[in-house]
Amino acid sequence: MIDLADELGDKSNQDPLYRLRHSLAHVMAQAVLDIRPGSTRGFGPPIDDGFYYDFVLTEPISAEDFPEIERRMKHIIKQNQVFEREDLSVESALERLREMGEPYKAEYARELAENHGLESLSFYTNGPFIDMCEGPHVEKTREIPKGCFKLRSIAGAYWRGDERNEMMTRIYAWAYEDKETLVDAVHRYEEGLKRDHKKLGPQLDIYTIDPQIGTGLPLWLPNGTVIRQELEKLAREEEFKDGYVNVATPHLARQELYYSSGHLPYYQDTMYPPMVVTEKGNSEGEEIVKDTYYLKPMNCPHHHRIFASRTRSYRDLPLRLSEYGHVYRFEETGALSGLLRVRGMCMNDAHIYCTHDQVKSEFVKVMRLHERYYDILGITDYYMRLSLSDPEDPKGKEKYVGDPEAWASTETMVREAMVESGLPFVEAIGEAAFYGPKIDVQLRTVTGREETISTNQLDFAVPREDRMDLVYVGPDGKEHHPFVIHRAPLGTHERFIAFLIEHFGGAFPTWLAPIQVRILPISDKHLEYGEKLEHELRRSFVRAEVDRADEKIGKKIREALTHKIPVLLVVGQKEEDEGTVTVRRYGEEKQESMSFGSFVEAVCEEIKTRARRS
Repeated sequence: MIDLADELGDKSNQDPLYRLRHSLAHVMAQAVLDIRPGSTRGFGPPIDDGFYYDFVLTEPISAEDFPEIERRMKHIIKQNQVFEREDLSVESALERLREMGEPYKAEYARELAENHGLESLSFYTNGPFIDMCEGPHVEKTREIPKGCFKLRSIAGAYWRGDERNEMMTRIYAWAYEDKETLVDAVHRYEEGLKRDHKKLGPQLDIYTIDPQIGTGLPLWLPNGTVIRQELEKLAREEEFKDGYVNVATPHLARQELYYSSGHLPYYQDTMYPPMVVTEKGNSEGEEIVKDTYYLKPMNCPHHHRIFASRTRSYRDLPLRLSEYGHVYRFEETGALSGLLRVRGMCMNDAHIYCTHDQVKSEFVKVMRLHERYYDILGITDYYMRLSLSDPEDPKGKEKYVGDPEAWASTETMVREAMVESGLPFVEAIGEAAFYGPKIDVQLRTVTGREETISTNQLDFAVPREDRMDLVYVGPDGKEHHPFVIHRAPLGTHERFIAFLIEHFGGAFPTWLAPIQVRILPISDKHLEYGEKLEHELRRSFVRAEVDRADEKIGKKIREALTHKIPVLLVVGQKEEDEGTVTVRRYGEEKQESMSFGSFVEAVCEEIKTRARRS
């Protein structure tokens, strides 16, 4: 039996918390239909921190309606309604849904029956409320603990996640096993919102999104550009140590490239429309298509052509080509979110071309690179997911390159590499790339949403003769196809910086901070001394600036703290006379006086070593 409400959610449906959340979704839907009679329903699954339900409402609902909905939910729970299951034939189920006036559920029920060969569908009834649902639920509503839920927010959601369909109203709610856990979770969420990159990013002048440029196409302001440059510098240094060479490729290519790589059939729906170049075909002015170009959705086909630009020997391998390359993907409008989901992005990309015998050691080496980056940045709360193919997926031929033997072999290689690395990981069936298995590094945003921050993928398919036909000459004098490792430990600038904004709460360590040192003259007569210090610091490549505002020192300090500048230098007559500075650090109450020379030496060492102290 397939559950309409659960298909989008976690199927751990024997978990008591799952039952609780699932039952509350039905209780909330009943309450909403009480105050908006005649509304129709979409999905209503449990999720990681609660549940949601989608509606097409007869009248809009806002957060001002939450108290009334919650009051009605509590009343329903007190009625001790029993959750009763009933199985109906598909024909009877469709007839019931028509009688209930539920066109969306009827549409989905027909699809479930056709795709899965179902003979029956189940319904649950509690009080006057009926829903097509596989369950499970609590037995009675009074089993729901008092004070364990709270309505959270309202969002728009397209039916079936397709923007061509009707926009529904989605109501989110938290739900936990008891009131105390709920209160703690809500508090953590509200504290997390203060670190949300969509709030802090514009506030700290890191990025902006301008409607005249286009949604999903962020503009990096000077502060954000500094962060990008520092991450690139870090990557170039670490990649140089590991033997990478840098390349640069154009932002677009002829469509033939993406056909030969196999990407166009898989990615066309999320690519920008083609740019068709025409020319006059005859004296009557009839136009014929001369060529077709696409903005590149990924860098790998371009790198493959660099590999193929000359004859390669096994002695050239492994060849590690790296590029911070710009790519473009036309994500659905509803999926866009600050810097996390965008349409134009710059990726910490590289492709490693290697022999079969080199795959495991190169894969482990990339995972060690991940570790180094995360250690420098102080990122510890993450897990790694081995994303595998799903041989049982009926749509597998559309999702994966068809070669069961190669899939089994490469999945074994990646699994062994991860075991050798000593890094903990979980396995996820059905999450592989179309050309091979991969490791995804998963983090949670401050609002609890899980996202992939970086990836390491093994490709056995694209180099073959039926696609890009990449070859090297082996020690036997014959041509062989290399394996390719696609890796992006720092992901895209957009997503990775979104995480870093939240990770540091905008208070970046000195090496990464857009402004590293702000000099605060106590009065205008100390401005010249401050400017002298600024000049000396900038000669040492420290990003320093003088606060020239005609304000009292207290206000200058508060302004600098608002912008989370890591180091403040307060200078007055005493400092000028003695050649010293008074150092105040973000997040620390104490101040320290030292010679300016000692400060320059200390701050330069802090930046050079990328110390995590902010």
